[in-house]
Amino acid sequence: MVRKKSKPVESGYALFDVLYEDGSRSSNRRVPRSVLDGLDGDEPARRVIEEQDNAIAERAGRPRIPIEKISRSLV
Repeated sequence: MVRKKSKPVESGYALFDVLYEDGSRSSNRRVPRSVLDGLDGDEPARRVIEEQDNAIAERAGRPRIPIEKISRSLV
């Protein structure tokens, strides 16, 4: 009897690697897939990550480092 292959489970998040202007980087930043459904490509992910960074910087009491580049993680 032949068994069907199971389909991969879609997660609710896409993962991104972030390179900051000061040369530091952050890997596997989670962005909800629901914000990536439009024609803007990965640009909405940049806005979500910037919002996350703003919240982190505010809690830490330091300025946010500007993002130079984002790319999807190759997991």
